[in-house]
Amino acid sequence: MGLSIASLASGSNGNCYYVGNEKEAVLVDVGISCRETERRMNRLGLSLEKVKAIFISHEHSDHIKGLTVLAKKYRIPVYITPATLRGLRFGVEAQLVRSFQAYEPVDIGELAITGFPKLHDAADPHSFVVSGGGINIGVFTDIGTPCDHVIQNFRQCHAAFLETNYDEEMLDRGYYPYHLKARIKGNHGHLSNRQALNLFTGYKPDFMSHVLLGHLSRDNNNPALVKELFSTHAGGTQVVVASRFEETPVYYIDGAPVSPILAPPAKPKVISPAEQLSLELF
Repeated sequence: MGLSIASLASGSNGNCYYVGNEKEAVLVDVGISCRETERRMNRLGLSLEKVKAIFISHEHSDHIKGLTVLAKKYRIPVYITPATLRGLRFGVEAQLVRSFQAYEPVDIGELAITGFPKLHDAADPHSFVVSGGGINIGVFTDIGTPCDHVIQNFRQCHAAFLETNYDEEMLDRGYYPYHLKARIKGNHGHLSNRQALNLFTGYKPDFMSHVLLGHLSRDNNNPALVKELFSTHAGGTQVVVASRFEETPVYYIDGAPVSPILAPPAKPKVISPAEQLSLELF
């Protein structure tokens, strides 16, 4: 039994990702309004009644904008770390709050959701792998640079939502002030096209069938550029560019079962630029 996935929104104006099986589903982040989440799921034929949990990666507004209303309306438990909860600018109903710990899977019916740390400028940022029937779906966005946690989990995924936030040349030539450019390019900022492609080509497992590229900057990236770049190196993996304005289609992911990582890397560390695989593509 495989898993169905869709990006409902992906960008600095809102992020929301759906993963589910025939019985239950989860959302990772709710960065668009409750009404817009309902509309987009309805257009895809997906039911919010099937969503049994929401997992929050970090407290930035483009990941939590619709959280309070959606969780309250549908009585959906919200899994969030204590530090991230303290960083919210508005509350979540206490009865709906659940905590999670890195590398301690949360069982939601036949799904298991495992959070793991990442590098981003937030209180306690985590990414997630959603597993069901041996199929693993990774959500890898809002990452400054790939660390061991990101790399090892990426290698286990049959499909992944992967950040491709900015093109380096476009960012350098653009109008953003220096301090904002430095934040975006820093180790706790966002993944560039080059960084994401290095992760994809260097650590993509042979069984990864889909990669959904997301969180593209409106001003510093181009969907056609990203699609062409990754398609050239896809090696049989279907490349989809997720929009900041609308939902993607629903994709069904299956394959041979693979066990997710249930323990942190022995010696977690940041992978330095000298250690990362390099590609002379730009």
